[in-house]
Amino acid sequence: MESRSDILDYERDLWARGVARVAGVDEVGRGPLAGPVVAAAVILAEGVAIDGATDSKALTPERRTEIATEIEARAAAIALGAASVREIDRLNILRATTQAMTRALARLPVTPDHVVVDGLPVRDLGWEHDAVVGGDARVHSIACASIVAKVCRDRLMTLLAARYPDYGWERNMGYATRRHRSALRESGLTPHHRTTFGLLQLELPFADLARD
Repeated sequence: MESRSDILDYERDLWARGVARVAGVDEVGRGPLAGPVVAAAVILAEGVAIDGATDSKALTPERRTEIATEIEARAAAIALGAASVREIDRLNILRATTQAMTRALARLPVTPDHVVVDGLPVRDLGWEHDAVVGGDARVHSIACASIVAKVCRDRLMTLLAARYPDYGWERNMGYATRRHRSALRESGLTPHHRTTFGLLQLELPFADLARD
């Protein structure tokens, strides 16, 4: 089992060099057919580790919510940013994701000394940053950001599901499950579907890992 010191290795190296405010950034919602893309930025106070915080996809919804509550209580700073379906269709998903990340960073109540993002370097982010592939499992502040972003977006999709019950968004969160795609064929698009992105996805086989 990973120790508390291990999960903070990335941050501890920076803290030891006097870099106090390390902002981990991650996003959720690049792949769905519906809903916004949401990003979070999280700054942890020196030495703070959140038990159980890891890649959000590895956690149950209940556990994610519990950990997100602890992150909100113990983080030095948290901010969220989003890009709407209209922005995704107008800009493309990659540029919209960059917008969401930039907004999250800009909304932090303090200015980060260092920014680290999950994955590859983000062109046009507007902040100098490190990029760590698999960062949501390797950098604790990124893991916390992934959980906060996921819980926020899931709550939004659950609220939208009450208005559009045919699509099963409370379970699939807008991803291309069998039920969601069947509902698209039967009921058509809602204002929350990504037209330029989602219609292409309808031509693909059902995803083995995205089923109701």
